Amino acid sequence: MGNGTVVITGASAGLGAEMARQFAARGWDLALCARRTDRLDALAAEIRERTGRRVETAALDVTDADAVPAVFRRFDEAFGGLDRVVVNAGLGKGAPLGTGRADANRETAMTNFVGALAQCEAALEVFRRQRRGHLVLVSSMSALRGMRRSMTTYAATKAGVAALAEGLRSERIPGVDVSVVYPGYIRSEMNEHVQQATRFMVDTETGVRAMVQAIEARKAKAYVPAWPWVPIGVAMRVLPLSVVRKLS
Repeated sequence: MGNGTVVITGASAGLGAEMARQFAARGWDLALCARRTDRLDALAAEIRERTGRRVETAALDVTDADAVPAVFRRFDEAFGGLDRVVVNAGLGKGAPLGTGRADANRETAMTNFVGALAQCEAALEVFRRQRRGHLVLVSSMSALRGMRRSMTTYAATKAGVAALAEGLRSERIPGVDVSVVYPGYIRSEMNEHVQQATRFMVDTETGVRAMVQAIEARKAKAYVPAWPWVPIGVAMRVLPLSVVRKLS
């Protein structure tokens, strides 16, 4: 007997793929979606062989407003209900505003915020009908303050994601828990270009383990891994911008 079914978007690589592995190891069945279906199907086969859990996959571009609810409804019908949805799909593209790369900033904004909004709409359509469910939004430590240069748009989108979570939590939808997770520096494909010596960077498995533990505890919000990001998170909210600037 498993724990239920968890939907993970952006599951073909990085944090999403590792969350899928770890949730399956904890007894969850999986509904995985991403744009890259070849990698998604390979991951599904790996997890089925390793854990014996049920894994269903679907191609999904979260910026496609019609596709998001259609895919979520398909998963809902296939599993007879959904227990948890992890809004994880995201992009890290970006450039300083006004430098000719508006396309990159817009793509990140559309994926990270408008796409997250579409996922929340689709998930809550299912959860409101069921009168139960756990909505999880993946934000970022960069959401706590405005970031400079290529991080400006990314940080703003993740702040928006956190605000969505707080607003939904404030609504107190019957039977629905809402969590927001703020990962610190966790190695993934999104940041593979960053120097390996980056301070506080942890490997994917370690970082995702902290994420999954926080999600399983249904924490309203969690800075992960807790050390050093809990104290850094507290400090970031009160530090002057001249100090915060050095973090981006």
